[in-house]
Amino acid sequence: MGASLADYDFELPSRLIAQEPSPFRDQSRLFVLGRRSGETAHRLFYMIVETLQSGDVLVINDTRVIPAKLTGRKGSGGRVECLVLNYPDSPVEKSYTSPCLLKSSRKPGIGDRITFGEWGSGEILPPTPNGTARVLFRFPGSFEAFLRLAGRPPLPPYIRRKEEAAARQEHDLERYQTVYAEKPGAVAAPTAGLHFSPELLTRIKAQGVFITPVTLHVGYGTFAPIKTNDPTRHRMHAEFYDVSRETARVIQEQKRKGKRVFATGTTSLRVLEYVAATQGNLVAAQGECDLFITPGYDFKIVDALITNFHLPRTTLILLVAAFAGRENILRAYREAIDQNYRFYSYGDAMLIV
Repeated sequence: MGASLADYDFELPSRLIAQEPSPFRDQSRLFVLGRRSGETAHRLFYMIVETLQSGDVLVINDTRVIPAKLTGRKGSGGRVECLVLNYPDSPVEKSYTSPCLLKSSRKPGIGDRITFGEWGSGEILPPTPNGTARVLFRFPGSFEAFLRLAGRPPLPPYIRRKEEAAARQEHDLERYQTVYAEKPGAVAAPTAGLHFSPELLTRIKAQGVFITPVTLHVGYGTFAPIKTNDPTRHRMHAEFYDVSRETARVIQEQKRKGKRVFATGTTSLRVLEYVAATQGNLVAAQGECDLFITPGYDFKIVDALITNFHLPRTTLILLVAAFAGRENILRAYREAIDQNYRFYSYGDAMLIV
């Protein structure tokens, strides 16, 4: 790659970090960037129908965000914020162990107990091999019910919320979730998909566009920070993915006909490219995806990318720079800032085509 992480930095005024979603999903702004030309245009998201053509394939990530953010108390009474990073792939009763991100004024020690109100408790276990905390949760019923009762939407830290009222949490539970979310397991939203409304998806399908799902449970791999200035030394945490036989068939057939594949979000793109790279072609597959895409990557499946605006110095901005070119992306980001686009998870969208 021959570049340092500092080459993917930019200054963003804090006022442009979206704290709330757009009032209507499909009426957020849409920044259109020519992948090779670098040309730009400014639209509203629902106008994406003008770019999609009959026979194109729109790939969506059908993962469902779980209420993975917990607030507990140590025996001393100190507050602990806990983000659950794993979700079981089958129902679990009474206890469950997961890697977690913990935040407290004083780090809990091995064996310490955390109480999550009346709904359950956690015991700190020895950390994972990569140093991530592990917590043994105990609860009276199912793990799903425990999270539903004790958990909150896992909004990223740049969305500033005071202690939330129930109505506020319900709003985030709905809006920090795509309208097609189906399979629970994500601890962060695949945010590019937040802009689609049921009505817009109906219009897109009526145009003869194929809408087909993949699954990638967004986890620590997607948002873990790069801790070295040499990005090639970064290793992605693996995340569960699934590509169905039908999705693989549709994409293969339409690619053979010269039609385009639009990936909704970096997560959908990474799944498609990972399978094609590891299997030699896009086929039905399931497993763990740890693909880290950096400039110089040879894209095999995806022709266009729908995405949000990403944080500087992250795996996500490296991915979009690989797709559209570093100079194109940084120039587009400067233009978006000048035009007061809203950034990050609840922000506006970009179409790279």
